[in-house]
Parts: sequence; C-alpha cells; structure tokens
Amino acid sequence: MTEFTHLDPEGRVRMVDVGDKKESKRVAVATGSIAMEPATLGLILDEQVKKGNVLEAARIAGVMAAKKTSDLIPMCHPLNITYARVDFIPDSAKSVINIEAEVSLTGRTGIEMEALTAVSVAALTIYDMCKSYDRGMRISEIFLKSKSGGKSGTYLADPDGTCAK
Repeated sequence: MTEFTHLDPEGRVRMVDVGDKKESKRVAVATGSIAMEPATLGLILDEQVKKGNVLEAARIAGVMAAKKTSDLIPMCHPLNITYARVDFIPDSAKSVINIEAEVSLTGRTGIEMEALTAVSVAALTIYDMCKSYDRGMRISEIFLKSKSGGKSGTYLADPDGTCAK
C-alpha cells in the first residue's frame, strides 16, 4: 500500500469511507501471552485467586472489548460483530498463559483490530486480577495470526508474527 487511507488530500485525519465496498465474510485471529510466576499460574488454574475466576472474567472482558473497539481506537468503524471467542492455553512449563481471540462478521471492513483488542484486554484483565500476587507479569507477543475476507484476501503469519501469506 503506497498511500495512507486515513488522511485526506490536505493531510487531515479522517475515517475511511467503506460505503462502496462489497460485503464479505471476514474473520481475524489474534494471539498474545502473559508470563507470570509459577505460583501465580497455579492460583489461576486452581481458581484460588481471591477476586474470582480469572480466566472467565478475562474471556468476558476480551469479548466485550472486541465489541467496543471503535470506542477505543479513533478511526475504527463501529462493527456488527457476529462471532467472538477468547481462549486460553496455559503452558505450565513456561509459566505463561497464551491467549487467542477469533472475531468475525459479514461486512465492508476488516475485523483485525477487534481481535487484537480482545487479546490485549483479556491479558490486561488477567494482570489486573492477579497484580496483588505478581506485579512482574509480562504481556507480550500480541499479533495478528490470520485474517480472511475482503479485497486483500487471506493473511497468515508465521508463529513469530512475520508475514507468510
């Protein structure tokens, strides 16, 4: 892409007009992780955190965040999301919880930001609920894993986040 679509000819920021684009099924999957002390991971997995079930709260927060992305990211279009999921894959050996979000719709614009926002807010929720146990938790590796639909077609990232198409 050679031009910035969010700038008008005078260089002013604008929301892109997607009114003439064709609707298509669009799906985006994002991933990320939060690393923590082994004891903190144990508390989460054993549902012993005093604030409640951390992963279910984070799942709800991630889905809600996907639905509210346009309220957080200035040039995102409000979207009628038709599906959202947030899953957690704990890795006890690395003391990490991997997070994956999938979001989809049939529409005129992509849904990548919604998937990325879902992962980010789910990770932040885990941090918030567990910070009294472990302030050294690290949120990292948030990236778009895949997307399909729209004019640009399919994108697949390598596991390190680089483009593999």
